Amino acid sequence: MRKPGSMKGLEELGRIRLSQNFYLRDFLMSEIANFYGIPNIPEHPDLAIETGSRLCEELLEPLQSKFGRIAIRSGYRSAKVTAFGNERGHGASVKNNAGYHIWDMLDGTGHKGAACVVIPWFADRCAQGADWRAMACWIHDHLPYAHLELYPKLCAFNIHWNEAPRRRIDSFINPRSCLTKPGMENHGGNHGEWYSGLGQT
Repeated sequence: MRKPGSMKGLEELGRIRLSQNFYLRDFLMSEIANFYGIPNIPEHPDLAIETGSRLCEELLEPLQSKFGRIAIRSGYRSAKVTAFGNERGHGASVKNNAGYHIWDMLDGTGHKGAACVVIPWFADRCAQGADWRAMACWIHDHLPYAHLELYPKLCAFNIHWNEAPRRRIDSFINPRSCLTKPGMENHGGNHGEWYSGLGQT
């Protein structure tokens, strides 16, 4: 598929279904793009669709099934939007976002990847004092994620799919830490003591 060159073409691109509950249009909103008037459109739609579908099917659908509706906070960002935002202090560089938020660009190791910040129901639990490590450990034990990064505002988290997952968890929520990464003693095994009873179902 070629990059859309018309409103009609972009409309058709947005209607592409990535998984049971998610369409590509759900991920194209960007505050940077909206505020500065820069189209947030994939240069290579087929690659964006492929990686976005894996993100949705393998990570977001299981999360939504377990914890209820997911609100998309920040999904796809084009290389152009990413570079523009980085120049103005609005986020990471194209190099660091390739194979991450830039779904249609391979990362530095030549692998495909896609990431999305989501706000599930547990934001309310965090506001009441719940420990972010419960959600992090559930994801670690149940999903084929590549990288998980949690943030204080609304307990949003960046969850990353990659064809060569490294399975690392970092958090900016107290206690700020790298919870686990390959080589750490807690990386393997079951962590069920952290998330017993977690979830709506």
